[in-house]
Amino acid sequence: MSREQLIVQRARKSFQTGKTKPLEHRIHQLKSLLRFITERRKDIADAVKKDLSKSENGTELFETMSLEGEINLAVEKLAEWAAPRPVEKTLVNIADEVYVQPEPLGVVLIIGAWNYPWAVTLQPLVGAIAAGNAAVIKPSEVSSHSAKAMEELLPQYLDKDLYPVVTGGVPETQELLKQRFDHIFYTGNSTVGKVVMEAAARHLTPVTLELGGKSPCYIDKNCDITVACRRITWGKFVNCGQTCIAPDYILCEPSIQSRVLEEIKKSIKEFYTDDPKTFEDYGRIINQRHFKRVMALMEGSTVAAGGDADESQCYIAPTVLKDVTRESKVMQEEIFGPLLPIITVSGVDEAIQFISEREKPLVIYVFSHDNKLIKKVIAETSSGALLANDTLVHFTVSALPFGGVGNSGMGSYHGRHSFDQLSHMRSCLIKQLKMEGVNSMRYPPHTAKKLGWARFFLVKQFEVSKLRNMMMLAMLAGLAAFIVQRFLR
Repeated sequence: MSREQLIVQRARKSFQTGKTKPLEHRIHQLKSLLRFITERRKDIADAVKKDLSKSENGTELFETMSLEGEINLAVEKLAEWAAPRPVEKTLVNIADEVYVQPEPLGVVLIIGAWNYPWAVTLQPLVGAIAAGNAAVIKPSEVSSHSAKAMEELLPQYLDKDLYPVVTGGVPETQELLKQRFDHIFYTGNSTVGKVVMEAAARHLTPVTLELGGKSPCYIDKNCDITVACRRITWGKFVNCGQTCIAPDYILCEPSIQSRVLEEIKKSIKEFYTDDPKTFEDYGRIINQRHFKRVMALMEGSTVAAGGDADESQCYIAPTVLKDVTRESKVMQEEIFGPLLPIITVSGVDEAIQFISEREKPLVIYVFSHDNKLIKKVIAETSSGALLANDTLVHFTVSALPFGGVGNSGMGSYHGRHSFDQLSHMRSCLIKQLKMEGVNSMRYPPHTAKKLGWARFFLVKQFEVSKLRNMMMLAMLAGLAAFIVQRFLR
């Protein structure tokens, strides 16, 4: 029996004791996770510095701060999220108790990503704990220092049997995927996403796939181009472009291309100085394999800004590409690096057509003062999310479900959406052994009279709330008639 199989069995056995059912247990584990983040902030920052050359403040801003917010929200709202959820009654079940009861799924597998090794691995864990599940955590081996720190430190704070950390590479992940889970939560690319989904199908295991894709950014010529380009520059080059929701490419009219280019150059200098290589808040590509992949994407395009690189340091400068065509190499896959291609289109209609001819992206960005134009893009495209006049920040809104559609993923999380995604919504109907006369219409023989009554109760689907309103109106009408007759005649 493999190590991975033993770990999964131990997690399931621990879950089956029922210890995760009480909300007190879940809250205790969530608070322990929060304590881990606050007490081990320096260890987390050191690991991310070694993996991605990210500054300590950058790690807090983009990794741990969002986790703290998610945990605090889950602790505060857990009783509300886990409570039975009443549903609308009809005439058929007016006397019954009818509700949805969220319940734990069981053992969840969380496969994290390397680009934000703590945030995208532990945010799903917050949802798994809140929903009352056990969870096997598999951090990415690519961000090796973060994976090692997670393996060593997390068991000091969380229940080791319920929330084990499994490190290793492809063989260990493959072995985990052979095991039966009750849900698999994967963050990464679509190629591996297909492998995960295929493995899950053998056990009929549901999946959440947080993938990526080429997220477009349309700039309307009449918007505030200076502000738009500053926000695009920030969203693109954060984490050296290694962000699943980074603007992948710009669409704009030829008349503003040179202005857009100049404003992005200004913003790069403003954010990262004349020498980003020596600036502490500009990171590095995760490894040399990805460095070579990103550098190869520039072939056939003209470097309009940046372009400097140092393979020994996995450094690629913030780079803007022009003269990019639909067939350019950089347009054939998600960039996931600090390259920003500009493609010219005749206007919003061509931009919409360009976007719609490709796989559905994780997010569409549009910059415009014209609300009608923004609503047009919303109406005529499809994506995991749409953000107007900014980049990335929709990720910070816990009330919004975060996830993709089509090739950019399936399922969503954040806040209550994480809890719901990792819960089974159990339908509950509690009837009384009374009022058998009402039920007689469903019993044989099926006469025309019974059919008529059944049609009245089932087809018309009177909602009890509407019925109450109708009864209230009838009572008020009766009262008004009485007052008129008694006092006003």
